Amino acid sequence: MDKNKNTRALERDSEPVTDAAPLETVSRAPARTMRTLEQSIGSYIRQQRRRLDLKGGDLAAASGISTSMLSKIENGQISPSLSSLQSIAAALNTPLTAFFANHEERRDCSFVKSGRGVAIERRGTKAGHHYDLLGHSIAGDVVIEPYLIKLSEQAAPYTAFQHEGVELIYMLIGKVSYKHADQSYDLEPGDTLMFDASAPHGPEVLTQLPMTYLSIIVYPRT
Repeated sequence: MDKNKNTRALERDSEPVTDAAPLETVSRAPARTMRTLEQSIGSYIRQQRRRLDLKGGDLAAASGISTSMLSKIENGQISPSLSSLQSIAAALNTPLTAFFANHEERRDCSFVKSGRGVAIERRGTKAGHHYDLLGHSIAGDVVIEPYLIKLSEQAAPYTAFQHEGVELIYMLIGKVSYKHADQSYDLEPGDTLMFDASAPHGPEVLTQLPMTYLSIIVYPRT
């Protein structure tokens, strides 16, 4: 066989592929789009208004602008004047600079080393139920709370957890009969349960202890 020909073939096989299609995840999340400055400002104003439990008309009146004008600002449909933004910032008791800082190309990220989760007392926490918060989201319209939950030999069943949002449970260690509303599900390592968290839920039968599972709670930021 021609050694030069064989060498050229190997060189071609080792060349990096430059025209391959970009890799994509299987997620159905919409592709990321760049927001305009007006959209970023409007989204931030709406988020702060909801945080203060204010209606659009209330904030508009406090800012000295019309309700329709505020609606257009929150939806990023117009470029508001600096004086309008100053009035809105004063009504929200927030610095004007926060409106523009929200547009910077920074992305929320949380990193927690193994064993360094924040131990917390979650609503409805019972004896023998240990919660480690594995991360937190500080921006955006959605809050995500990932917990590593451990139930010791002293733990007791509790099925009255109830809160807003959606919860996903991924079983790691142990076995449990987990109740949601009027149904019970037998979970063992590798099993996943996702449900509407506004219905009563929680571990009903602690089949095998100790037990560890990952719980991810998602709900709208108010």
